[in-house]
Amino acid sequence: MVAGGQGLSTEEVQSIREALAAGRKPRVVFTASAGQIAGQVGQVVELTDPAVSDEFVVVRFGRDELPFSPADVAVAPRGAGRKPAEVRPAEPEVEAPPVVAEPEFVLDTPVVPGPRREREESRVEQQQVEAKPAKRAAKPVKPKGPAGLTVTLAYAEGEWTVAAQQGTKVLAKPYVVKPAEALKMVALVDVAGVQEAVEQILSSERAEAEQQAEKLRAELAEIEARLAELREAG
Repeated sequence: MVAGGQGLSTEEVQSIREALAAGRKPRVVFTASAGQIAGQVGQVVELTDPAVSDEFVVVRFGRDELPFSPADVAVAPRGAGRKPAEVRPAEPEVEAPPVVAEPEFVLDTPVVPGPRREREESRVEQQQVEAKPAKRAAKPVKPKGPAGLTVTLAYAEGEWTVAAQQGTKVLAKPYVVKPAEALKMVALVDVAGVQEAVEQILSSERAEAEQQAEKLRAELAEIEARLAELREAG
């Protein structure tokens, strides 16, 4: 039995990934963290997505292909896991029967058969069945939730705009909203700095609106005076 190592390093995982891409199946030995099969040797047949599950190293052991984490296996040393050549026991020598003078009474002594190969193969298969590890239940994969939603309320050049985006997908491009609607949204943000910034924007807009209104009143008064003069002249 080969003692297990300390698990696979990042470089060894990459080396195994390259070997699989080249059509090879690297041999690994199970470490102590793999449980009762520690020291046994298997073959890596696939590397799944490590982002989905920590057990992304799929190892063929016996007739099963089970997922393990990099800490459960280590690179097997050369020659590990290879079965030694089968040595069959020598058949016992059988002594020749004594020669009988009268041929009609000669008895044929049957050759004592050696151990049958089928019995040995059956014993080897039974040992492999006993050493087969219990199938490990795969960890459930948590479903990914929906992407985050971002709603942006912005003020620029005298206009309030709203935009929405989910992950990298744009749901709504910036569009203009009324100041009253924008102020309702801002009121939901109970942060002193935000409220002060909004008050400054409102004060600036009021001052600008009053200047425009004063200018328009002056222009209107001038137009009305001109209209009165034209009426008197007529």
